[in-house]
Amino acid sequence: MNRNVFIDGKAGTTGLQIYDRLQARPDITLLTLSEEERKNPEARRKMLNACDIAFLCLPDDASREAVSMLENPDVVVLDTSTAHRTLDGWAYGFPELGADDREKLRTGRRIAVPGCHASGFIALVKPLVDAGVVSRDALLVCHSLTGYSGGGKKMIAEYEDAGRSPLLKAPRQYGLTQQHKHLKEMVKISGLQSAPAFCPIVADFYSGMEVTVPLFRQTVSGSIEDIRRIYAERYTGPVVTYRADSSEGGFLSAAACSRKDSMEITVEGNEERILLVARYDNLGKGASGAAVECMNIAMGIDPTTGLTL
Repeated sequence: MNRNVFIDGKAGTTGLQIYDRLQARPDITLLTLSEEERKNPEARRKMLNACDIAFLCLPDDASREAVSMLENPDVVVLDTSTAHRTLDGWAYGFPELGADDREKLRTGRRIAVPGCHASGFIALVKPLVDAGVVSRDALLVCHSLTGYSGGGKKMIAEYEDAGRSPLLKAPRQYGLTQQHKHLKEMVKISGLQSAPAFCPIVADFYSGMEVTVPLFRQTVSGSIEDIRRIYAERYTGPVVTYRADSSEGGFLSAAACSRKDSMEITVEGNEERILLVARYDNLGKGASGAAVECMNIAMGIDPTTGLTL
């Protein structure tokens, strides 16, 4: 069955990535607005209510405005902004977390696509909280290294400018006030009671992501092998997969999954100090690839359709 799909915010990085993944699919008809129309509220309203599936690739306030325009109850909405990720009535778009999560995506009409940093943290922490290996009141740390494309068009232009500042050639930590917009979903969806101390870092490579959650032995109920077993049972692919050994000669590259829509989970360290690691593409499983996977599930087709794994 052919579906009409409208991407509200197609001009942004996430919107363009979704468009690229869908434009050649025979089961999708992409509805578009002209440059003049895409900023016209009435034109957007008509398109949002005329489509079968709407992707919102907009800032938070604009996404809320788009949702308020919807009058057609049959439209499936996939919001890539932060606006609806922790709200009741919205399915959280990470189907690998469990059967209930997949079912909500299959039957729901409102789907919140996860944040890029949050995806790795939640994939690592939630299974351990569910299993009682990490307690809900645990105080955790999260390091997240990302390519500069996650910052959108402005940051991409800054990094790719031949006259760029020398400061951009070294990794840069941000989110210094510990008020990063992904923290709310990281807490709620993982099942924790407190936000982690979060250290996001942007570096001089286009795309790719590596999220690391270090654990001391005192934080864990169980062994490192228990953790590996939990991930091996939970993440069997094809999109999210546990790998027993992911290192490249003792190193882990944040660009290992660049240009892919998959995620790789691994556990390093020893019984005293354990490293939980998720690697994926900030534009793939961290954004547009995840959105398309959610759409596929809502359509009732193979979740990997149109994805690069």
